[in-house]
Amino acid sequence: MVSPQTIGALIPGLNLEIGTSTDPEDVAVTLQLLALLTILSLAPAILIMMTCFTRIVVVLAFVRMSLATQTMPPNQVLIGLALFLTFFVMAPVFTEINETALQPYLEGELNQEEAFDLAVVPLKEFMARHTREKDMALFLRYAGLEQPETIQDIPLTALVPAFAISELKTAFQIGFMIFIPFLIIDMIVASTLMSMGMMMLPPVIISLPFKILLFVLVDGWYLVVESLLLSFR
Repeated sequence: MVSPQTIGALIPGLNLEIGTSTDPEDVAVTLQLLALLTILSLAPAILIMMTCFTRIVVVLAFVRMSLATQTMPPNQVLIGLALFLTFFVMAPVFTEINETALQPYLEGELNQEEAFDLAVVPLKEFMARHTREKDMALFLRYAGLEQPETIQDIPLTALVPAFAISELKTAFQIGFMIFIPFLIIDMIVASTLMSMGMMMLPPVIISLPFKILLFVLVDGWYLVVESLLLSFR
């Protein structure tokens, strides 16, 4: 049997001290910790605004709205599907970040500033490839910046919002195309009910099974996901 003294000796202790320091190294470590905590707290915003997540989740929401199935699929399913599709599309970008910035930083070959500069290169290339020139020019003009010569010269403060509104425009364009066939079904059902004098019966109740049947027959989820993947080529 292990004695309590032995257990106490095996459990490591943790001492926290709060005080002032005049050592520049201690101050630098503190600032690095604050920067790391800030990045972790902004991780959800980074995932949403700097990846393809926005376009995917908006399109999936349009699919559910056009089907008029209320909460089917649930929000958790749509968000989960959007996340995994985002990881799938962004896999080459994340792999490049890991090989060029993260692994050299963990091995001590790069400092934090160098690792960050190398990590944003693949992200900038991805975002610039899917950002409209009109949106980019808007933020550059508002900030009073000159036209950059290369993609890496574009500041993230201008590239990220330009990329976000470009993604929203593309997502709404795809959502509009998804809405059209279901809108036609609603119009046909509503006209049929009015011609039969059944004006008190909500057309959505009658059109819902037909929209679901159409969506299943054409393999709708496959077509939607395929369109999303092709839109990022």
